[in-house]
Amino acid sequence: MTHSPPVLDLSRIRESVEEVLDDFFARKMASRVPHLPDLTTPLRQFISSGGKRVRPVFSMVGWHAAGGGRIRAACHLAAALELIHAFALIHDDVMDRSDSRRGRPTMHRHFARQHPGPPSAADQFGTGAAILLGDLALVWSDELLHSGGLTRQQMSAVLPLLDEMRTELVHGQYLDLVNGHRPPEMSCALTVIRYKTAKYTVERPLQLGATLAGADATLLAALSSYAIPVGEAFQLRDDLLGVFGDPAATGKPALDDLREGKATVLISLALRRASRSQADQLRHYHGCPTLTEEQAQVARGIITATDAPRMVESMITQRYEEAMTTLDTLPIEPAAKDALRHLAASAVRRRS
Repeated sequence: MTHSPPVLDLSRIRESVEEVLDDFFARKMASRVPHLPDLTTPLRQFISSGGKRVRPVFSMVGWHAAGGGRIRAACHLAAALELIHAFALIHDDVMDRSDSRRGRPTMHRHFARQHPGPPSAADQFGTGAAILLGDLALVWSDELLHSGGLTRQQMSAVLPLLDEMRTELVHGQYLDLVNGHRPPEMSCALTVIRYKTAKYTVERPLQLGATLAGADATLLAALSSYAIPVGEAFQLRDDLLGVFGDPAATGKPALDDLREGKATVLISLALRRASRSQADQLRHYHGCPTLTEEQAQVARGIITATDAPRMVESMITQRYEEAMTTLDTLPIEPAAKDALRHLAASAVRRRS
């Protein structure tokens, strides 16, 4: 009689993280002081509105890869990462002045609609309220982590890496802001990808989970060799979806990246390969806050004509293959390898 190899159930991993988040928010609602505003509900609704729980899942798989241990601590760490992500998304939407996220109004738009004053006052209120809600998500991420029953040794190992991840995220976001006000250059765009996405989305969550399970420096470095190319491929796919994606699938307008003037690898390649007249027209549309769908179609046509989308697809494939080569050599259990293989494929082939 043959036995099937063990499999990590990624759906069950997500469910475990959801259970921790649900329990945390339920406790917050039960202990809410009646005369204080209810900020738990909007934050809970924002987190519940969608998202793939990419960072929590990578964290849990990293924990399994390093041998596992106490599941409660691992789930709390994973759930804390989702609260950190909520903080990052809410603030990112404020900085980008985005109107929608996951098919729903962004939090600053949500709060602005609740203000009875004139539009300018409502917008200012919405921005301030969303910033505070993002701050609350960050504060509660620490509370959630510390309530997970981590040992003193685990906490001492995890906290420095968590601090490093959050610092890298802020630096990556700042670089994104700076580069949004200048013509996109390939080196700058790749640096933003590494710090804002590759490290934050894949490398650090994977290492955090592994660190919780007692991974040594050799395993953490090996996981990083897989994670960085997967994270870069993830963001390169996101850049393509930001211009060519279906809003019904992505949950955000296909005009946002062009209107915001995102300094992406896609735009950098297009400008480098465009004719002078094409480049002038693309620069005119890229970063135009009043860009229409008709103008966006012209911009997409120019980008496509330069062959930039195909080149980005090639970069995605190259990074995916690099990660798969590394994965074959990782000294981890087959179940964790299979999960990482599946996660990498999902990251590069997704449509939302």
